[in-house]
Amino acid sequence: METSQTSEHHAPGRLPESLAVAVRFWEPRRLVYNVVLAGFVAAWLVGTWPHFRPAMTLPNGLRLAGLALIANALYCTSYFGEIVVQQCERPTLAIRLRSALWIAGMVLAVLLENYWIADEIYPFVN
Repeated sequence: METSQTSEHHAPGRLPESLAVAVRFWEPRRLVYNVVLAGFVAAWLVGTWPHFRPAMTLPNGLRLAGLALIANALYCTSYFGEIVVQQCERPTLAIRLRSALWIAGMVLAVLLENYWIADEIYPFVN
């Protein structure tokens, strides 16, 4: 997303710099992550609206907010992958690894979200 990240490299083991590099990569992508996940929820609601209409209540809205918080907590696990990425000596490989981790995490999140809606929520809505 940012061109300055392609040349960014640091010495492994320096915590403040390592954390700054990680935050500059992962946090701007958190917004995209949330928008994509919200888009899938919206698609489920719009695509099956008559079925979900009775579920539109405050308690269910609070549950949805709780699930969104869990999704963001799971996004934080990307920083564990960042530990491995920052051990890489080649900056271009590190950027590719970060991007691959982000894409794999996004796909996993979308799959889990769709499973949860289709299997755990959709059948029980009156």
